Amino acid sequence: MTSPDTTSRLTAALPFALSLLTVPLAWVGALQGGWTVALLPLYVWWVITGMDALIGVNLENANPETPEDELGWYRLLTMVWFPVQFVTVFGLIWYVTRADHLGLAERLVLFFGVGVMTGSIGIVYAHELVHQRNRIERWLGDLLLANVLYSHFRTEHLLVHHVDVGTPRDAVTARYNEGFHRYFFRVLRQCPPSAWAAEKRMLARRKAGVWDRRNPFWRYAALQAGMLLLALIVGGWAGLGLFVFQAIVAIWQLELTNYVEHYGLTRKYLGRGRFEHVRPHHSWNASHKASNWLLINLQRHSDHHYKPDRRFPLLQTYSEDEAPQLPYGYPLMGTLAMIPPVWRRVMNPRVRQWRRAHYPEITDWAPYKSGVHAD
Repeated sequence: MTSPDTTSRLTAALPFALSLLTVPLAWVGALQGGWTVALLPLYVWWVITGMDALIGVNLENANPETPEDELGWYRLLTMVWFPVQFVTVFGLIWYVTRADHLGLAERLVLFFGVGVMTGSIGIVYAHELVHQRNRIERWLGDLLLANVLYSHFRTEHLLVHHVDVGTPRDAVTARYNEGFHRYFFRVLRQCPPSAWAAEKRMLARRKAGVWDRRNPFWRYAALQAGMLLLALIVGGWAGLGLFVFQAIVAIWQLELTNYVEHYGLTRKYLGRGRFEHVRPHHSWNASHKASNWLLINLQRHSDHHYKPDRRFPLLQTYSEDEAPQLPYGYPLMGTLAMIPPVWRRVMNPRVRQWRRAHYPEITDWAPYKSGVHAD
């Protein structure tokens, strides 16, 4: 018999299972073809944005001291996602490469949607998992990242981004007035070598070289090679192409989110190469209810950077005085970011207001864009 406490915890966790609705939508598209192949991006971007508009924001905060044993349903959701995504991606590759009723355009649109799912949801779950100390959870995070050929993200995120966020040292912090397209190619170019250098430094502290078996890049390479090989076995060259295509879309979705999360926000330079500690006002915050359900509270990003060890149901939201607020949830903000003039019209005034509110003493912001600070 289920206890009242267990039932209430399950009820509280259930809305975060919105992500699971993407799986039947993917299969409806594959089985029916036609316009239904576009159901996944329609759901993730527009249905969720519509729900945000209808049900508004959630300004309530869970008790951050909630013990781990009361978070079982939330943990189960994140841990079950890898097998769900794995079966969905490779099941679709197997089916689509043998389905005569789907044309090339339909297959590409369908796997564009799969990439939206693996990027908007899968990498978000991976992000939650790689932050945990539990070895099984971290492995599941690695497997999800390998499923989109972006394994170095774990190293770059934990060892570089969280250390250097809001500074010119962090490639993932979008500069003020930097358009997404320029940002995207800069991140693709800078982040892999940055992650490699971070692991190299870690190994050097252990008096080991890059060829040491503890270098996670060898695990990353093996897992990604395994995914590519499996796609080739399951779907032939067409299946391999579809797999790589969804990975590219997923990476685009991830970096679109990264772009939104810190656009134009910087930590104050203190001299001698040092920056102030990370505070909630160094990340954009969004309390929109439906998109936070879908993205397991990723939009409470201000608290994530302030307290990176908190599991997603315990992340706190903040008032406008404490953290800058996005006008919409990530799905719509990502769409705006793809149109730089519109993005700048919406966000640049907010960045300037943030600067006046938090750093009225800084009159020259050029060094924060160039990375050149004179002590």
